[in-house]
Amino acid sequence: MAEKSPVYDQDYILNKLLELAYDGIVVVDNHGIITLISKAYADFLGISQQDAIGKHVTRVIENTRLSEVLKTGKAEKAHLQLINGQYMVASRIPLLKDGKVVGAMGKVLFRNVEELNVLHKHIASLQQQLELFKGKIEMGRYAKYSFSNILGKSDKILLAKTMAEKASMTDSTVLLVGESGTGKELFAHAIHQESVRAAKTFIKINCAAIPAELLESELFGYEEGAFTGAKKGGKIGKFELADGGTLFLDEIGDMPVNMQAKLLRVLQEKEIEKIGAQYSREVDVRIIAATNQDLEQLVANGRVRADLFYRLNVVNIKIPALRERPEDIELLVSYLLNKICNHLGKYVDDISPQALQMLKRYPWPGNVRELENALERAVNIIGRDGMIGPEHLPEEISGKISHGEIGPIKEILERTEKAAIEKAMQLSKGKKAKAARLLNISRSNLYERLSKLKMS
Repeated sequence: MAEKSPVYDQDYILNKLLELAYDGIVVVDNHGIITLISKAYADFLGISQQDAIGKHVTRVIENTRLSEVLKTGKAEKAHLQLINGQYMVASRIPLLKDGKVVGAMGKVLFRNVEELNVLHKHIASLQQQLELFKGKIEMGRYAKYSFSNILGKSDKILLAKTMAEKASMTDSTVLLVGESGTGKELFAHAIHQESVRAAKTFIKINCAAIPAELLESELFGYEEGAFTGAKKGGKIGKFELADGGTLFLDEIGDMPVNMQAKLLRVLQEKEIEKIGAQYSREVDVRIIAATNQDLEQLVANGRVRADLFYRLNVVNIKIPALRERPEDIELLVSYLLNKICNHLGKYVDDISPQALQMLKRYPWPGNVRELENALERAVNIIGRDGMIGPEHLPEEISGKISHGEIGPIKEILERTEKAAIEKAMQLSKGKKAKAARLLNISRSNLYERLSKLKMS
């Protein structure tokens, strides 16, 4: 009878696989006698495969439990086992035939604790990435911008970025100061994104946009039944949502004084108390606050608590107005035009040198936000393709007056003055002190002009 080819010899193939296997594998029969052992396992034990096969497993492998698995017929997965003074991780599986235990297999998962530590570190890294992913997608509570999104090469914007980058390396409270439209929220996002809290949530709240009577429940939440109309199950406040992460308090100067006292307590005690709750709970929240007002003047006027101001004013970052960095306008125009064209599905060749010079000369009371609005308007009216010229810019920027507007100089000046005041009032959301600052006039002067022009 012809000799069986080794290629089809199952025992040969099995032994070859065990010889090549990196894993430590041992197989015993129903009496505990070793029938197979991989070279890797034999090398780990410090013996040859030939010496191990045919011996009882207890004589070869220290602290083995394969005999117990033969008795119980139950698998043991990922158990620690001490061999030759080293802990390893092993699994033991009974081998069944027709419902009866005919043997058992042991497999070394890790030959020492160091290998286990390597896997543990890898798993920890994957877990951190998962937390980062979860933190970013959960209900949209994530920071969308980084420092690369803050454009500019002027000294003032570079100084603000440098300070913000340094602040991101610490856990200190940050106060961002700048006019509306300068990008304070952009800075807040970037600071969180570069901080050790980046994997956690980034929560923002505009203190000026929420009615005073609702602000406390928005910040701290409430318990079920805390007041009439409280929804079932209560409500989680912004501080609780931001636990472990960052809370961005925009327009902090507009926070009511009674709420300032409660905010101060959170900053000092690191704990919050929901409306209707009997107990406080600890929170770990990093605060970034922003304002377009002079907080020191508000302190002097009694509208902002001095102790809260000092608590917030740890790292003070001044965000420059656009008129303070005209050298950045060309870069911003290029970026914003690309963004607007992609959004509108339109294309423009470029912006003319004359139009660009007008943009650089304009004082931009609404800052980058106003620049983006002006460019979007130009893209909308330019037609299918072409270059943005002075004729496509708003008249307050181009300074052009159509022939239909020619008339007495006094009337033209009054119309221009009225338009400028209306624009300033719009940008300041009706706040006359801020409007006066935008127009670079005193508040009393603004009141006189409003009265003269019969504007409320």
